[in-house]
Amino acid sequence: MIVTIDGPAGSGKSSVAKIVAERLSAAFLDSGAMYRAVTLAAMDEGTNLEDQAALLAVLEGKDFNFDITGGRMVVSIDGIDATESIRRLDVTENVKYIARAPMIRSKLVEIQRQFAREHEIIVTEGRDLGTVVFPDAKFKFFLVADPAERARRRHAELAEKGTDIDIAKLEEDIRLRDASDIEREHSPLLKADDAIEIDTTPLDLPGVVEKILFYVSRKA
Repeated sequence: MIVTIDGPAGSGKSSVAKIVAERLSAAFLDSGAMYRAVTLAAMDEGTNLEDQAALLAVLEGKDFNFDITGGRMVVSIDGIDATESIRRLDVTENVKYIARAPMIRSKLVEIQRQFAREHEIIVTEGRDLGTVVFPDAKFKFFLVADPAERARRRHAELAEKGTDIDIAKLEEDIRLRDASDIEREHSPLLKADDAIEIDTTPLDLPGVVEKILFYVSRKA
């Protein structure tokens, strides 16, 4: 059984997906972590992020490992734990180059589908899970939220980690990321025709989780 949760940056996909996976005793596939891992490796190598062939060489030349430990995805690159490093702000700002590289996306889709074959139940979140990666998923959700609210959430998340950044810049970055995700030629951010849309703007985290679990329990 596959549950996909798609949506734009900051809509709450990752936090929601982790809890839903825990509640369903499912494996959590963090597709974004895979794109971030390639981004981090390319940055560390000094790779031209607009050179798709060079990015592919990084993906194929490094040993990327994605394991589920304690309900979360643990990422390692060449045996070194990169779970926290892939969340750095500079990685977030540069992941768009990896996301819009079709050769990289194709390879990562293969990895994601292989991951799914190895687990009985998975919950996964991203931008094209319900449309491209798992078009036949039994349950599909699409989360949306007002950009200002998404910026507020991101600001609070960074503040907890000791990073202070202007909230107006965060909102602008989110709007630019949305445009990049929606307008890219390959695997753009789209709501699947059969996905259930949930506006998370007025909802807290438990509220979104319960909505998703309600729909799953009705059709499971």
